[in-house]
Formats: sequence, structure tokens, C-alpha cells
Amino acid sequence: MGALWALWLAWAAGLATTSPPNIMLIFADDLGYGDLSSYGHPSSTTPNLDQLAAGGLRFTDFYVPVSLCTPSRAALLTGRLPVRMGMYPGVLGPRSKGGLPLEEVTLAEVLAARGYLTGMAGKWHLGVGPGGAFLPPHQGFHRFLGIPYSHDQHTHYPQFSGQSFVGRSGRGPFGDSLMELDAATGALMMAVRDLGLLGETLVIFTADNGPETMRMSRGGCSGLLRCGKGTTFEGGVREPAVAFWPGHITPGVTHELASSLDLLPTLAALSGAPLPNVTLDGVDLSPVLLGSGKSPRESLFFYPAFPDEIRGVFAVRSGKYKAHFFTQGSLHSDTTPDPACHAASPLTAHEPPLLYDLSEDPGENYNLLGGEAEVTPEALGAMKHLQLLKAQFDAAMTFGASQVAQGDDPDLQICCKPSCTPHPACCYCPDSQP
Repeated sequence: MGALWALWLAWAAGLATTSPPNIMLIFADDLGYGDLSSYGHPSSTTPNLDQLAAGGLRFTDFYVPVSLCTPSRAALLTGRLPVRMGMYPGVLGPRSKGGLPLEEVTLAEVLAARGYLTGMAGKWHLGVGPGGAFLPPHQGFHRFLGIPYSHDQHTHYPQFSGQSFVGRSGRGPFGDSLMELDAATGALMMAVRDLGLLGETLVIFTADNGPETMRMSRGGCSGLLRCGKGTTFEGGVREPAVAFWPGHITPGVTHELASSLDLLPTLAALSGAPLPNVTLDGVDLSPVLLGSGKSPRESLFFYPAFPDEIRGVFAVRSGKYKAHFFTQGSLHSDTTPDPACHAASPLTAHEPPLLYDLSEDPGENYNLLGGEAEVTPEALGAMKHLQLLKAQFDAAMTFGASQVAQGDDPDLQICCKPSCTPHPACCYCPDSQP
């Protein structure tokens, strides 16, 4: 398997002609803001994704709330910050007892209640549980074809691609895998087109977190953004995102603030489904998609990979300004020239916070409250506003009991040879090819 991704399908079968669209959501794994040619990479071979971007709405300011797989996927499926449902710290492993709590209402459940047929293919990474209790069939999906977590939990960056893509991209193994992902996207779009459903299908493409730069050229590219996976810098949390729906979404580029948290309320609005009776952190972006209005989102809050209630959110963005109240490097972002990205960069509190104007400095290079330059009244006002937002947000937030902290059970690790020894090291499935 090459580049890891997940495909969510919601088929509006049996619904009236005036009913909402079929929905195809493609969620790439560890894809950087600068990895696609439509986002500026000079040597990526992604013609199908480029065509999707050219014919759809491309977001420049689309975010995830946490730059790790498990919490990011939980946020997308529920429209809720991961700390609310206990999807922290870090990620779930193959033997984790915890998982996405069954009482959480997923996007699949919202759409299924509206009459959609739902399916998922690819990487899950939201827990397995006894008897597969946390897997997609118990979370609103009618069909599931995929893997419960990363194909190699230890090194799940793209290690290889299908034979027909090896050496073809000109960008090494990562580029080959990305080329394969692009081809898979093209095959999906061709199937939709052949079925005559192109005008009835909303396609959304985005990713779960920034690149794992510790893998160097095999780990992806965050472009002009700072750091990558595991950090709250822009390279960890800002993602490529495209929405495509011919005849409904006008092609173009939007600079409106958006988040993966917004997909559940947006798709609920487009499908006419009622929202779940829980606290949601997402907003309805359908006015942005349909060109009828602006994003109601005014701010974004970013948690680290290992959050706690005392420090709260590490960074806040409001409008064009972003403040870092705490920073910490990550092993996932090692090997970049910037030492602030590395695992050796310790947890650091900033008072006053680091303040950046992302409209002029998306790379977070120039702290408006540091250096020799005079601090402007506008920067001071932005700092105070962001400090207030953080204080209010942290005070109102209640952390759910950690699912990751429930610990491990070796018997939960899925094994194609369950009675082998030594378990689970022996769980290598034989090649099914003749």
C-alpha cells in the first residue's frame, strides 16, 4: 500500500430528485500544504487532483484542530474537538482498549438517518475494541473495506507504491505514492462520470495533518509553512482542501477560514439532515461553497498532540492573526532547518505570545511582538483579543476521559494468524498472490 487515505461515500439512493448530493470525501494521510502541484509543488505529478482544484473551490486557509491522525479523524467525523471525546493524548495503537466512543454521533450516522447509504474504504485509526466494537460498521457506516490503523504502525509514511507507479513521478517514493493516490482519485471521478452522476455528487478532498518531515524527502512537504506533523505551527495544521460539485460550486479560490470540524454541519445542511444534540465546534460552510455568503467561522483553536486542561490550547487564530501561547517541537517534524520544529525543542510558554500576521507572513517568521521593530497599536489589540479568546475558550472546555489512557490489550491486535507465537510479532499475513 502506498499513500494512506480514507474514502467516505454517502450515496443518496432512493431520495427524491430535489434531494441533496451524493458525497465523496477523500481524506489523505500526512499530506503537506505544499505537496500538490495545485498548491505550488514544482515536481508533483497530480493531474487529477489539479483538475479537481481547477474545477472546484480551492481553500487557502483550511485547518485541522490537531496535527495527528487519531484526533484529526475524530474531529472530522464528529465536528467536535477531540479533547471533548477523549481522543488524546497522541494516537491509538493496534492494541488500544479505547476508541471513538459509540455515543459520539458521526457524520455517517447523521447522513444514514437522512436516508443515505454510507461506506468507508481505507485507514480508520479510531480504535478496534473487543469484537471490533469501535470499527466503522458500529459508527454509522453500512460498508467498510480497509485497515483499522496505519498499515505499519511504526513507519506509516508512504514506503512504496504499486508497481506501475514505481519511479514514474520523478519525486522519489513519496512522489510515486502521491501519483498513485492521484490516479485513484482520477479513477473514482471517472466512475462517477460514467454513471452520469457528476452533477449530483459533491467531492471533498483534504488531509488529516501536515507532513512527517522527519522522513525527509519521503515525508512530504509543507511548502512555505513552518514545521509539520505534531506541531501547532502552520505546517502541522493547515491543509490543502478542495470542494468540487459542478453546477453548484463555482470554480475559484477562497481565503475564508475553514476547518475539518466544519464538514459535519456543512454536509448536514446540504443534505437537510438535523444536527446531533451535542456541542459542536464546527460551523456550516455551505454559504461559502454555494457562493451565497461568507464563512461564519471567525477563529480557530489548536491543541498539541499531548494536551492538558491546565495549559489549554497552544495557539489561536482570529482573522489574519495567530498567537502561540505555548510551542513544542515534535519528532515527526525533525530534520527541517528550523530547530523550533524538532523534538529537541522543549515545551515553551510565551508571555507575551508569539504573534504573526498570516496574511503577510504565512510562514510564521516574524513575531510582531519581538525584535527591534516598534509594536503597533493594531498588533497590541490583536494580542489582547487573542488572549481573551483563549481564556474564554479554555474556561468553557471540559475534557472527556482519555480513550488512549485506557491502556492496551494484546488480544485486541488484529492478527491473520491468531494462534501463532510469539504474539503479536508473528502477525504477518502471508502473500495472497499465487
